[in-house]
Amino acid sequence: MLAVAQQESGYQADPVVPGLSKIAWQEIDRRAERLHIPLFLVHTALKINSPNGKSYSERLDTVKTEKQLSAIFDDFINMVPMGQTLFGSYNPVHTGGPMQVSIAFAEQHAKGYPWKMTGTVRQEVFTRRGGLWFGTYHLLNYPANYSAPVFRFADFNAGWYASRNAAFQNAVSKASGVKLALDGDLIRYNSKEPGKTELAVRKLAGQLGMSEREIRSQLEKGDSLAFEKTALYKKVYKLAEAKTGKTLAREMLPGIQLESPKITRKLTTAWFAKRVDERRARCMGR
Repeated sequence: MLAVAQQESGYQADPVVPGLSKIAWQEIDRRAERLHIPLFLVHTALKINSPNGKSYSERLDTVKTEKQLSAIFDDFINMVPMGQTLFGSYNPVHTGGPMQVSIAFAEQHAKGYPWKMTGTVRQEVFTRRGGLWFGTYHLLNYPANYSAPVFRFADFNAGWYASRNAAFQNAVSKASGVKLALDGDLIRYNSKEPGKTELAVRKLAGQLGMSEREIRSQLEKGDSLAFEKTALYKKVYKLAEAKTGKTLAREMLPGIQLESPKITRKLTTAWFAKRVDERRARCMGR
């Protein structure tokens, strides 16, 4: 947990983000252009005074942290009609706190939070206690059969069971001959349309002795430990290992390129996980 916090924020509850003002303005302009709203109208609306007495544009020009930016967007969305036109009820700041936990994740797992919140879950994520509690929950509060912490660190970045699922995708690729992105996503969530992994598994349906409906039903368990007990999981590995003549890994760092306006280099989930693991090893060495 401390290794993740050090990697993400240097143990700061509300770390300074270089160039955040520019990033914020670019996001506003991008949304305006997508909605075909003239920029001068948007920038004029941002000259209105906000609840703290400063105009929204003044606050945006001097914003340094995600907590500050989140508060600006909350005020703009709730107080100015143009804010709702641009963003609806969606605040575009989607991670925060010392562990950079997803605010959506925190909102989904707020039940059982041990302290009384004085504001919203979003606001609580930007506190030291809230950010660490939700971040630790994300990192540790699910069962996984991993051989090393580095795979949990990858899951923290890519989603629960992403490392196990990436290894399964590798097995599907070996068995089917279909090249797949090893990103840990077994299905298209929030859609009944099959993704590339599901389509590749369907090619094996005859050898697996399974229907498309059975395949889909078992792939949907990919966000839980129960997936490892499914017939699909076991049969795919059996096919892949028979074809390759060797035992295949049940865990693998996902090959995902990290994308964020805050990231200026080409970084991956594997890079993140290894960096955190190096910090963990140094910490344990002390």
